[in-house]
Amino acid sequence: MTMKRLGTGIGWRPEIAEAVERLSGIDWVEAVAENVCPGHLPESLVRLRERGVTVVPHGVSLGLGGADRPDAGRLAELAARAEALGSPLVTEHIAFVRAGGPLTASPLLEAGHLLPVPRTRDALDVLCENVRVAQDALPVPLAVENIAALISWPGEEMTEGQFLYDLVDRTGVRLLVDVANLHTNHVNRGEDPAKALGELPVEAIAYVHVAGGFERDGVWHDSHAHPVPPAVLDVLADLCSRVRPPGVLLERDENFPEPAELARELDAIRETVGRSAPTPRTARAAAPVSVSAPGTLPVSGRAPAPASADRPVEGGEAASAPAERSEPDDGEVPGTPVPDGPARQRLALAQAALLSALVAGTPVPEGFDGARLAVQARALAGKRADVVAKVAPELPVILAGAYRRAFLAYAHGHPMGDGYRRDALDFAEHLLLEGRVEDAGTRRALRDWWLERSGPAPLSHSPAARLARATRRVLLGR
Repeated sequence: MTMKRLGTGIGWRPEIAEAVERLSGIDWVEAVAENVCPGHLPESLVRLRERGVTVVPHGVSLGLGGADRPDAGRLAELAARAEALGSPLVTEHIAFVRAGGPLTASPLLEAGHLLPVPRTRDALDVLCENVRVAQDALPVPLAVENIAALISWPGEEMTEGQFLYDLVDRTGVRLLVDVANLHTNHVNRGEDPAKALGELPVEAIAYVHVAGGFERDGVWHDSHAHPVPPAVLDVLADLCSRVRPPGVLLERDENFPEPAELARELDAIRETVGRSAPTPRTARAAAPVSVSAPGTLPVSGRAPAPASADRPVEGGEAASAPAERSEPDDGEVPGTPVPDGPARQRLALAQAALLSALVAGTPVPEGFDGARLAVQARALAGKRADVVAKVAPELPVILAGAYRRAFLAYAHGHPMGDGYRRDALDFAEHLLLEGRVEDAGTRRALRDWWLERSGPAPLSHSPAARLARATRRVLLGR
């Protein structure tokens, strides 16, 4: 088995594919896994791979922090992308993205965004089991990312660093440390990035994310659409003074600047990493990404868990110890698979209540900051409108300036339950059925668009099929 360091990278996006290929000094790229089809890889990624540039798939839809076990189909798709790209590892997030369903006997709700998990022992037990399920299904090691958050869960039992330390200790999973998210949580939740870095197992770092954002009314928005601010580079410098990360990557998802600006941001990252090298006294080499010949990687793809004695040291004193494990609860034994029982049930109910408040307008769960939840709800609706406009770009054209206002009004009472493409169809159907489009030409164009994409009328005689046929007749004006 050989070891390979990733180096300096950038997030590959179709909008900047040509610019990424032309940037000098790019050692690797990261692509959103769900946007890559294994059988039809983008030509730009193929060319990069042929030049020896490593490509890492970055998943956003698994929901490893959710109460349900990871979906086998989504895991298979992520595995297929890793194999098609010849990737040394895959990455996902410590987050939940959907809630409800069988565990709560309630409708399944999709957030369309990464939401934070509570730092509790219940959530940690479920997360550890979900990570193990994912590790066993993937052909390469898994690394998981800390996320940014606007909201805090009440009654948390651990700090972020302690939560991540226990996760790594129990599963051997690698960490993708996003320093922009640490800064976001500093502004929004009052959490000290230095304290988090002092507590987490830096030797488990697979690589690091750096991204920009903006502050409005005391809230930091992790937009990935703005330049990297000095405060985020300061957190990167702090991390690099403790450990030499195997890779550092610049993320940009919107509002793409000219290639020269991307190059300047990459230079600033390289300069920060270079001047912040650990001293011999504090140096802690993060384990490089493992690269194995086909068939030689262990089935689980797990990295060895770091020894507790190797925790980072800051200021001459040992960093805070990880939170102590609670006694086994309801027959559960720490470190063993979590059945679909009490821990998952409690987490499922809590996450469903929070997500329902955010996307369906139900009451704010006890202990949450109502004003902050309102900010998060608006952010979710806004992102949902933006993504629907991307997957169905004809809608903003057809509706012109009325698109965003109409979609936000629709989203307020219609939670997303089956992905963005279905959401786009349901939005158009809602406008047509409710008579929300007054202009005859616009209504005709919207109707034609919906009919073209909604598929043939079902032949079944079930009530749902009859309703669908009746809907189509209304929309056709028959």
